[in-house]
Amino acid sequence: MRYILFLIFISFYSINLFPQEYIFFEDSPDNIYYDPSWGFVNVPSYLELKGSTNNKFPVSTTIKYSGNNSLVLHWNSQATGDWGIAVSNYWFPYNVNNVDSIIFMIYSQQALSKVNFPAMYIEDISNNKTSKVNVSQYIQDLSANQWIRFSIPLTLFRGYSNVDYTQIKTIFWGQNLADGVEHKVWLDDVKMIAAFPTDSIPPSTPSNISILGYEKHIEIFWDQNIESDVIGYRVYKKVDNDFHLLTTTQFKENYYLDFYDSNFVTSTYKISAIDFSGNESVLSNEVSASTHLMTDNEFLTMVQRSTFRYFWNYADSSSGLAKERLGQSPVTIGGSGFGIMSYIAAVERGFITREEAVNRMLIVLNFLHTKAATFHGAFPHWLNGETGNVIPFSQYDDGGDIVETSFMIQGLLAARQYFNQSTPDEEQIRNLITAIWESVEWDWYRKDNGNYLYWHWSPNYGWQMNFPLIGWMETMITYLLAIASPTHPVPALLYHDGWASSPSYINGKSFYGYKLWVGWDWGGPLFFAHYSFLGFDPRNKKDNYANYFLNNKNHTLINRAYCIDNPGNFIGYDENTWGLTASDDPAGYLAHQPDFNLYWDNGTISPTAAISSMPYTPKESIEALKNLYRKYGKKIYGFYGFIDAFNPTRNWYSNSYLAIDQGPIIVMIENYRSG
Repeated sequence: MRYILFLIFISFYSINLFPQEYIFFEDSPDNIYYDPSWGFVNVPSYLELKGSTNNKFPVSTTIKYSGNNSLVLHWNSQATGDWGIAVSNYWFPYNVNNVDSIIFMIYSQQALSKVNFPAMYIEDISNNKTSKVNVSQYIQDLSANQWIRFSIPLTLFRGYSNVDYTQIKTIFWGQNLADGVEHKVWLDDVKMIAAFPTDSIPPSTPSNISILGYEKHIEIFWDQNIESDVIGYRVYKKVDNDFHLLTTTQFKENYYLDFYDSNFVTSTYKISAIDFSGNESVLSNEVSASTHLMTDNEFLTMVQRSTFRYFWNYADSSSGLAKERLGQSPVTIGGSGFGIMSYIAAVERGFITREEAVNRMLIVLNFLHTKAATFHGAFPHWLNGETGNVIPFSQYDDGGDIVETSFMIQGLLAARQYFNQSTPDEEQIRNLITAIWESVEWDWYRKDNGNYLYWHWSPNYGWQMNFPLIGWMETMITYLLAIASPTHPVPALLYHDGWASSPSYINGKSFYGYKLWVGWDWGGPLFFAHYSFLGFDPRNKKDNYANYFLNNKNHTLINRAYCIDNPGNFIGYDENTWGLTASDDPAGYLAHQPDFNLYWDNGTISPTAAISSMPYTPKESIEALKNLYRKYGKKIYGFYGFIDAFNPTRNWYSNSYLAIDQGPIIVMIENYRSG
């Protein structure tokens, strides 16, 4: 256990030891197309495009260099036509003055002369583009069925006065030689980096190899190499007394999960490191593990440990805050509040030490207290994790978000209670949390002292969003914290005259035999029963309207019963495969919920829905957890736990993880396990 914890610690704190890299593509959350991309084609040229808007980069899961998928560049350039396609990191701009190369892996099933390779160009946040550049003199001919690394110097794209190199948004490939021939290549690991000089010295052998066996998979871990030019690792597996290459991982992926269809399998592995020049280290010592039947408690620990990695290993390297989703740069305030509560569970379960949690808390709190933008004490939805500046969530949502702030404060107050030792560091944690909490001007968000709290306020657009918090949804915690504030409270009457004043707040009807005292017919998405109750215990608490523990329990049981009823006849729905909530889905993002008109229900199951309801429905939620893992395995379970969502009817399985969906999993499992 100790060397696993050391590996986790190093993966975060050593990140800044390595050269700057800007990621434009590593993996797509969707296995059909990459969303932060944009392409066009003018006939008679041809460019394969995907997505509902038919302008997205296609994705392949069968041919890939690392991770889950790769980009597919499929074109035919004709003399009177044109085409171009770009990739971005969720349209997040980079200052590229401190990097010097575009690098990417490329694969072709047929030999391809370098003169036929597309031109390239880059674009800034204002859509100003460099000219197309013929890069053939900087690359090599492609051999068939072989991954090759291309390195394109950025000097080729510099010197354009209209382009802002501190705000580069996209990398383009475009029509070059109009040879009238169809070509197809696969691209992976698209980045801008500070390039390394080539050498012939192999890197050191990866160390501290550790391994864990579960019921259907084995996890291998190792320490990241200290050499700055190491770009990845190779995992070898023993077959017939010889070791064969199993996979190649990216540099930050110092782990691998190997899945099996049966129990009681024993496997043996070795690891090597590879550098920018293509040198490979000596193979490590071998490690072995076996799969085995697991108890319920082992399942819960496995899922908590994996899910926690999202908030620990994948945290923003400067602020320590949680990123909105896998592959996206902005940090999220609400999801980070959930992540702070995950630290508590992780200490209690032995995933990290209390000292490690304290150190991370101080990084997070000092960032929130000294660098993070606030608006009358409220944080925005998104922040730049390095500068603390707001990143607009939408056009008018560029200021304070009192709901996201309440999710953060919920987590901070839980941490203030937990870190209660009389040490200088833990005293500093409590003092910083108190200062942050007491600075939130909840009363400002009444909008001219009205009866409601309002979700958003912007220094540029004022109350333009105009979203009053009224009626049953995920924002009960916002009113509770606002009323309880010691410095900027709102009158308690707002709970009744604002939050609960909607005629639809009180329900009183039964669905599938379960009564809902408050809320929407059929309950709505299950995150209503999660977000406000991660830190606020609804057991034995009742107001004029409901006992909220019982209401949330019945909400969950109605959601499950609807999935068993399955009016849409979707594939996969059954008594142990259920759970509708807001998540990614094949068409983008939707608040999935029971709906006999089948708009809000399209066959998408979100693992967080059933699992995060565990305090209310422990038996049903644990059976769902085990069934999802056993039935779908690697399709929906990875290094960070269960993926965000899947849709068997459409044969769609996301690769995405979202902070606001991962957080409730680990926290609500802990609320069930330890109260």
